[in-house]
Amino acid sequence: MTVMRRFILGAVIATFAVAGLKASPVLAEPQRYVVDEEHVSVAFQIGHARFANLVGLFTDVSGGFVYDAEANELHSGAAVITAGSVFTGHDRRDGHVRDGDFLDVRNHPEIRFEVTDYEATGSDQGVVHGEITILGVTQPLRLDATINRIGPHPIGGAQTLGASMSGSLMRSDFGMDYALEDELVGDEVELIIEFEALLDEG
Repeated sequence: MTVMRRFILGAVIATFAVAGLKASPVLAEPQRYVVDEEHVSVAFQIGHARFANLVGLFTDVSGGFVYDAEANELHSGAAVITAGSVFTGHDRRDGHVRDGDFLDVRNHPEIRFEVTDYEATGSDQGVVHGEITILGVTQPLRLDATINRIGPHPIGGAQTLGASMSGSLMRSDFGMDYALEDELVGDEVELIIEFEALLDEG
C-alpha cells in the first residue's frame, strides 16, 4: 500500500469515527431533587360569596422528584402537605377550615399528590399529570409547569431547580360541599405553587 493510499484510508476512518461520536452523545442521567422546605409555597384562592377571592397557603410541604434535564422528562414525583398547616391570616377562619366542614384534619392530616405523567410542551414548560388525595378521596390533577432555572444557587452553590406550577380543582369532587349553595364559598379552588428543589447528592 502506497503512502498516499494509507493517508486517504486513515482520513476516511477518522472522519467516520468523529461522525460516530457526534451521532452518539453521552446522555445525562435522570437526577433526584428534594424540595427545599424553606423555599416552597403552595397557595390557593377560592371565591367568597362572589364578592372577592380568599387567598391562603399551606406552610408545611415536603416532596421530591426525578427529572432528566437534557431530555426534559419527569420520571416520578410526589408531595405531602400537612393539612393543618393551612393559613389564611385569620385564626378563627383557619380553625374553621381545619374542621369537619372543610379539611377535617383530625381524620385526614395529610394531602398527598403523586405524579403519573409529564407532557413537555417546550424546552422549559410542560404539563404535570397526577393524582391528589384530599379527605381520603383521590382525583386526577393537572398542573401547568414552567422550569424557571437550573444551576448552582448563588447562595451556597447547591445545584438547584426552581419551578412554577398552577392548576385548579373542584372541592365538591372530594365530598367537601359545605356552603356551596349560592356560592357562599366557591367550588373551584385555584392553585399556585412555587418551589426550589435541591439536587440529592446522596
